[in-house]
Amino acid sequence: MAIIAISIVTGTIFYSRYVANKIAKEERQKVEMWVEAGQSLLALNENTDTRLASYIILKIRENKTIPIIQTNERDSIIETVNLDSVKALDKFYVEKKLQGFKSQNPPIIWSDPVDSTRHNRYYYGDSKLLKEARYYPIVQLVIVGLFIIITLLALRSSYRSTQNQVWAGMAKETAHQLGTPVSSLSGWIEMLKENPANEHVVADLQKDVDRLQLVTDRFGKIGSTPQLEKRDIVAQVSTMMDYMKKRTTGKINFILNTQGKKEIYAMISGPLFDWVIENLLKNALDSMEGKGNIIVDIFTEDKKTIIDVIDTGKGISKQNFSKVFKPGFTTKKRGWGLGLSLSKRIVEQFHKGRIYVKQSEHGKGTTFRIELIA
Repeated sequence: MAIIAISIVTGTIFYSRYVANKIAKEERQKVEMWVEAGQSLLALNENTDTRLASYIILKIRENKTIPIIQTNERDSIIETVNLDSVKALDKFYVEKKLQGFKSQNPPIIWSDPVDSTRHNRYYYGDSKLLKEARYYPIVQLVIVGLFIIITLLALRSSYRSTQNQVWAGMAKETAHQLGTPVSSLSGWIEMLKENPANEHVVADLQKDVDRLQLVTDRFGKIGSTPQLEKRDIVAQVSTMMDYMKKRTTGKINFILNTQGKKEIYAMISGPLFDWVIENLLKNALDSMEGKGNIIVDIFTEDKKTIIDVIDTGKGISKQNFSKVFKPGFTTKKRGWGLGLSLSKRIVEQFHKGRIYVKQSEHGKGTTFRIELIA
């Protein structure tokens, strides 16, 4: 299809050039006839056939489109034809036109048959028709280019829309599939609570069920437009750091810096924002191999709430800064490479914020930055 389109455009361009060259030849012939007619008119006398005189005058009047400037052998301007009558009063305008005509077409020279040292030059420019024929391919290319760009943007938008529908469909189906067993487990826990001997077992089961319920809630919100609420980011991040701290070795230090502020607010969806922080913390833990520091800085800047998640892990190469957010990209032996991709969708599509790799150095660590509307 693309080859056919290119062939059509190429053929049209070559044909347009052929037409333009043909018009240019015809216009030069017209100017030559006009010059000849003008000189013949000067040579008329009372014995000249009136029919011939009328024919010559007709030929002179036929040229209403081709602009002409007549000069003498020293290129001093004698007469102008088909130029703007008002602008032609300006000497500089006519001289500028003369220079333009010289660059467009070679002049037609008339030599005086009596005085060989005397001759006139006739410089002429392109008519409106010829200009349109010459510029038509350029206009056509611009239109085709715009059409291609619009088509590509439409295809890209359609592709993204399809992706979003797939994501939403998977999320809704996952939430639906988890909902039934989670409800069943909650019922079993209530039955186990009736026996005091099951107290410790029930507590652990309840934590796992709560976790499953949280995951279900997250997937349910991914599949629909979440409701954003003004929430305390410090409390949200602190809760997720405590959760991750319990699941790591004592060699990992978690540090939360808030610039002395106890509360910093932003418009977020709680469950989805927690998911982002959890993914970033897990990513930091995986890069440190069991020891190091995870620092989360929270502050406000230019009406934005900034969250920096800093680790002292192995770092990310610069060429992978943008790749880490693509689905399927991972440097781990096990994993689907979806955590950071999901985080990017949550932050940028649902929260209208921004997430990116602020900086990273091999062997020293990485800083991920989240920017939210304060």
